[in-house]
Amino acid sequence: MNILVAGGAGYIGSHVCKLLDKKGYNVTVFDNLSRGYRDFARWGEFVQGDIADFSKLDNLMQERNFDAVMHFCAFIEVGESVTDPEKYYSNNLKNTITLLSAMRKNNIDKFIFSSTAAVYGMPESVPIDEECGKAPINPYGRTKWMVERILDDYSEAYGFKSIRFRYFNAAGADTDCEIGEAHNPESHLIPLILDAVIGKRDSIKIFGTDYDTPDGTCIRDYIHVEDLAEAHYAGLLKLLEGGKTDVFNLGCGTGYSVREVIDTVGRVTGRDFKVEETSRRPGDPSRLIASSDRAKISLNWKPKHSLDDMIETAWRWHQKLNNLKLK
Repeated sequence: MNILVAGGAGYIGSHVCKLLDKKGYNVTVFDNLSRGYRDFARWGEFVQGDIADFSKLDNLMQERNFDAVMHFCAFIEVGESVTDPEKYYSNNLKNTITLLSAMRKNNIDKFIFSSTAAVYGMPESVPIDEECGKAPINPYGRTKWMVERILDDYSEAYGFKSIRFRYFNAAGADTDCEIGEAHNPESHLIPLILDAVIGKRDSIKIFGTDYDTPDGTCIRDYIHVEDLAEAHYAGLLKLLEGGKTDVFNLGCGTGYSVREVIDTVGRVTGRDFKVEETSRRPGDPSRLIASSDRAKISLNWKPKHSLDDMIETAWRWHQKLNNLKLK
């Protein structure tokens, strides 16, 4: 089987490529390296390119007989999407349509899409299942939701089959410590805390301590990046076996507060670091916890890694990362 992984040099895409290679698939990584790393594209063949380039996609698809395409090319910074929405609508929406058009021209009808829990906005209830109302509150979430609706239309009109995965908070790193999280700029909680641990930043900030939670800080659902990769593999198998278009939440179903995560990092690393408490950020819900029952039933998938695993693997990778010069 030949799989095209667009965005396969990024954080989640590279972990998926490693797993697919291990499972015996022929992987082609297609990435413009604007937010990924050539060093991460070590499983399969690397082709540098942008999904905005229909001609290059078309030529590549004509050369290779791809059985399916996976998409990890979106910009993901919520704050940036608010200050520069055109950038997000252009890449996350317009360029995705270009990729889909190239697929249709070359009769490739199986697609795995990296979506997000941001499509739910301020959720009506917790835990959040796939039928919960969709009301994204920023351009990032809106671009993902728009693509999801497009994929439903493509399924109805063209028989185009897709599986969309709505991630909660991806965390951790490859257990072999070959790849991991290396965003620039970094906005995810665990690597930011680890930056404070190693002295790369002066402190870690807690934004709000007066939420309706046991310790007053926000609660979020975290999922190990290798568990995400396993879900993508299970979704791919489902499509290749003739499965229909579907959507799945990916989370552990267990929430951890910001303070719990900070305390766990301290325990796992055995180091002290400065923690500052400050005011709430606008738009932060008290709790975001996934119901992943649909994925567990339909894909025979379940997360294997604990919060300790996420932080331990992230810590080993973070120490290695600070001695690397990624290309």
